[in-house]
Amino acid sequence: MTSDEHTYPSANPGEHLRIEPRILYFGTPVALISTLNGDGTPNLAPVSSVWALGMTVVLGLGATGQTARNLGERPELVVHLPSCDLWERVERLAPLTGRDPVPEGKPPGCRFEADEFGAAGLTARGADLVGPPRVAECPLQLEAVVRDVRPDASGAHVVVETGVVRVHAQEGVVVPGTDHVDPGRWRPLVYSFRHYFGLGPELGHSHRSETGRSPVSR
Repeated sequence: MTSDEHTYPSANPGEHLRIEPRILYFGTPVALISTLNGDGTPNLAPVSSVWALGMTVVLGLGATGQTARNLGERPELVVHLPSCDLWERVERLAPLTGRDPVPEGKPPGCRFEADEFGAAGLTARGADLVGPPRVAECPLQLEAVVRDVRPDASGAHVVVETGVVRVHAQEGVVVPGTDHVDPGRWRPLVYSFRHYFGLGPELGHSHRSETGRSPVSR
């Protein structure tokens, strides 16, 4: 053993289990993605693999879905972050696809739906800088353009990197007089191992927060 190598005690067998989950949705915000089909009609799909870095939003999409096809051909979209009270309408979209016929590999029960806005009970509104419409009910709406689309290592998914060009936020989730989202009033919908959750009470805030509140008493 070299001087910079270390040995560690074995884990207590009762502390952890070795598991092989089918998916790793360990808790991310749900997003609704609107795109345009080839005939100019809108497509709306829920996405559970999404993260942001600065004004870049990265999506993980099924490679055979209509959203991936649309973004490969028409690189504009709106990324919506629904609030937790919209979970049932989000779930109405889950078994729907804008592809006809339904692509192979889709879960059993999936069906084609031309009007996904109507099927979910959601309202389309025009965007400012991109072609796809916004979902009026979603508190945060991010107009974006595609920067890059590439397959993942498995070939079953595509990774889509987008640049946000405009942000719309409902007045009720904005700190008055600022451009900051109020984390005390914003209630995102979170998807954790195929179950929907909202946020619990605030525990504290980062030292970098610009909307910091008093530390929680301990």
